[in-house]
Order: sequence, then structure tokens, then C-alpha cells
Amino acid sequence: MQTCGNIPKIIRNDENFYEGNLIHYFRAVFNHARNLRHPYHNFRHIFHVVWLCYQACLFYRDKLNPTEMRNLLIAALFHDFDHSGLLGDDDINIMRAVRGIQRHLLEEDKPHLPDIIALIETTEYPYKQNSAQLGLLAQIIRDADLTQALNVAWVQQVIFGLASEFNKTPVEVLKMQGPFMLALNFSTEWGQQMFPKSEIAEKVKEAGEFLDLLGETNPSLG
Repeated sequence: MQTCGNIPKIIRNDENFYEGNLIHYFRAVFNHARNLRHPYHNFRHIFHVVWLCYQACLFYRDKLNPTEMRNLLIAALFHDFDHSGLLGDDDINIMRAVRGIQRHLLEEDKPHLPDIIALIETTEYPYKQNSAQLGLLAQIIRDADLTQALNVAWVQQVIFGLASEFNKTPVEVLKMQGPFMLALNFSTEWGQQMFPKSEIAEKVKEAGEFLDLLGETNPSLG
């Protein structure tokens, strides 16, 4: 799956798909976010979520208006702004992200700030509200935020990245992947189609094969 290849086109809004463009916000994140070099909550993760949210906007082009799409993409850009890169206290990470968008908000987006903040807040983990109870935009950003384990670069990004941030060994994180992926439940029709059960099963199998190579027990088989 391509992650960042189309990012410049999305940021410029070359296809005039959503409202305006995101150049100002891209520059704010690129130049000011302090977490872009983190092992997991980094540039790649942020823009993986942005790219996926854009794909969801394409999927729901008949349900979302250009302003809603813009709000969703801004929230995706800032959902992990200044993330600590540490396990736990995600409410603090959300607070940092909210401060980031407040600090860099354009005048034209001020009327929509509450909506953007609400979308950012729905990514706090563990979740405080069931995804089924959320609106479509919130479901999209949550689904997009969950998919890194299904990416082609998941071993580097997830296994070694989260191991560093969680202060765990790569094997410990690898053992978490099977149960995590088996429990994945995408809320949106877009998420279910883009990441079908068959693809998830393949990733679970791949995680198990890595554990076999390492001579470790696969908890997803238990």
C-alpha cells in the first residue's frame, strides 16, 4: 500500500476535491511538530492517517461536503501533533494536539475549530466512546488510525517503533500483534472494504511466521 506518495497532491488539493488547500497546515506540522522523529508516532504515521482519510473522503464523496473533508484532513494532520512517544497518558497527547491546532489555526477555519478538536479527541486511546456511537467523520479517523499494523512497513514501524516507545522488546510487541489484529473491527464501510478480513488474516499469519522464526510461542493460536 502506498503511504506518502500522493501526499503533495493531497496537500495542494490538486484535484480541487475538498475546500481550499492544506499547505499552511503541512508547513506547521513539518516545521513545528516535535514528534516527527519518534519511533512510531512520527511523520510516517501522521501522513499515513492523512492519506487514508483522503481515501475515505473519495469513497464517501456523495456523503461528505468539501468543508467536512477539510476538517477531517486537518484533524488527521494534527491528531498526534507533539505526541510524547511514550506509553500511557494519551489524554495529555490529545491536549498537546489540540494546542497545536489552536496555535496554527487559520482565520478561515476558526468557525470549524470545535468540530476539528472533537475529531482529534476521538483518537484518544483507550477509547472513551464506542465507535458505533460516533458520526462518520470520527469513525473514519479512528479506522485510519488503527491500520498501521496492516501496512507493508509494519515490522519496522509497529514492531520496532512501538517497542521503543513502549519500552518493550520487539518480541513482546510482536506477540501483541496477532491478538490486536484479530480484534480489529472497522466501523466504516470504507474501512471494511479497504482492509477486508482476508487481509487481516494474512497479517496475523505473517506475525505468527515471524514468531516461529524466532522460536517464540504465538499467542494468537492460543
